[in-house]
Amino acid sequence: MNSRAPLPEALAGPRRGRALVLVPHPDDDVIGCGGTASLHALQGDPVRIVVVYDGAAGDPDGKFGAELDGQSLVERRQSEARAGGVCLGLSDYEFWGYPEGHEPDDAMFRAGAERIAALVREWKPDFVYAPWIGEQHLDHHILARIARVGVRLAGFEGRAFGYEVWTPLIATEIVDVTKVYAMKVQALKKHESQVSYGDPTHYGLGLNAHRSIYLPEGAHFGEGFAPLGEPSDEDWAKVRGS
Repeated sequence: MNSRAPLPEALAGPRRGRALVLVPHPDDDVIGCGGTASLHALQGDPVRIVVVYDGAAGDPDGKFGAELDGQSLVERRQSEARAGGVCLGLSDYEFWGYPEGHEPDDAMFRAGAERIAALVREWKPDFVYAPWIGEQHLDHHILARIARVGVRLAGFEGRAFGYEVWTPLIATEIVDVTKVYAMKVQALKKHESQVSYGDPTHYGLGLNAHRSIYLPEGAHFGEGFAPLGEPSDEDWAKVRGS
């Protein structure tokens, strides 16, 4: 509660501006910053959701039938993402379909960063949201690294934030998502293939309840953010060839 550990800034809603949300898998958009993205849309801000990985490993026990090949599951998860987006007032989705669950080689890392940079230059967001660098899930962590490089390559002059999905961050800002939290829960339920493996409303959205400790009285749910940060020298070298 002092200069060693300053309190995060409590925000009644996101600042106005175009928002680009970079997402590892379908459903991470809802868990990580779905409420903030919904509030952006409610205040008239354009919001684009880019789901980077294909989600093909999302049914490890074959609960949805042995007849489902990987591509069918990918299509199902994209449909679930769009249905969840409807609950949140979001409709602009892109699916890049990269394979999940591996460390990319330098060429793939560079291609991903350049693709993000091209999108940032073209779409001109004011805000970029991506997983924070400390996410323990490999795909989330890799996307955070690639996003850091991509926004720098683009010469992005807006604000880039990291959000939390499975691994808590030390927040510098908390957005009050109380008024859209019920919509967020409904959106997550649309991801039937994932909800069948547990209760993400309980453990995935539990951080939202905890974050309300930093919000004014009467606020019950918040989403935490911290600056996305600069790329490491090693990752920057992957795209600069040095």
